[in-house]
Amino acid sequence: MPPSAYTLDFEKPLQELDRQIEELKRLGEERQIDVSTELRLLTEKLTTVREEIYKNLTPIQRVMVARHPRRPYTLDYLSTIFTDFIELHGDRLYMDDPAIVGGWARLGGASVMVIGHQKGRDTRDNIKRNFGMPHPEGYRKALRLMQLAARFGAPIITLIDTPGAYPGLGAEERGQSEALARNILEMSLLPVPIVAVVVGEGGSGGALALGVADRILMFENSVYSVISPEGCAAILWKDAGQRERASEALKLTASDLERLKVIDETIPEPVGGAHVDPDAAGENLRAALLRNLTELRKLRPEKLVKRRAEKFAAMGDFAEA
Repeated sequence: MPPSAYTLDFEKPLQELDRQIEELKRLGEERQIDVSTELRLLTEKLTTVREEIYKNLTPIQRVMVARHPRRPYTLDYLSTIFTDFIELHGDRLYMDDPAIVGGWARLGGASVMVIGHQKGRDTRDNIKRNFGMPHPEGYRKALRLMQLAARFGAPIITLIDTPGAYPGLGAEERGQSEALARNILEMSLLPVPIVAVVVGEGGSGGALALGVADRILMFENSVYSVISPEGCAAILWKDAGQRERASEALKLTASDLERLKVIDETIPEPVGGAHVDPDAAGENLRAALLRNLTELRKLRPEKLVKRRAEKFAAMGDFAEA
């Protein structure tokens, strides 16, 4: 699917300008006339309109960008900003879950353990990856790999992009809630640097089970929330159509969460979203990871664990009646 084959509702003006540019190019070639001036003006207008649209995205529009089917996924980043990736499979208990991928890789010449959610690009791949919704064996595989990294003193990088853990009958029978809780507990105690990055959707416990980290980063157009806007709207207002209202209330954007100190840093995206220029998005991610890992490597293991616990304990405000 080419990028132009999927257009978000608020991108319709960009689609029209793209159409005009292609039509002008076609006319220029057919009639052998110079249309360079007109092309330049239209291209400049396209850039200006794109910048204006993406500078003023609403929370629900950022949700739509985070779910864009051309947005880079974990395996895309593993093939561009990491080297020498060796995928490791299975939880040693039940099976391998393709909704979570992980293994050894190198970043800046140093060995790291990379673990992330993986969605599919087409229907067949989405069925294989269960639309990025892991079963408990996916989270147990992730925990096995994190414990392996800790054994060798290697930093852990997690890439979060899931609507949530799979809520199906089989997943519940095999202990989905226990797997999520176990990951949250064990990640809080691992004596190695952990950096978590929300690269797309960060949904509910399925995201948090890879998100207990020393540094939590988010891409500019990613979202991170306890529930999807549709799910929140269905519960609070009995109407999934109220998702725009819900997305405002949930404070799920990077800017909101950085202000609330839930995350530590927002990674900028190319204008138009990471799907417009995945290589540029990848370079921004690489720079952020290297900078944060350099700082975290200076801390002793016991200091890392202590600060991680303090970080999560300090989140949120409450008032007693």
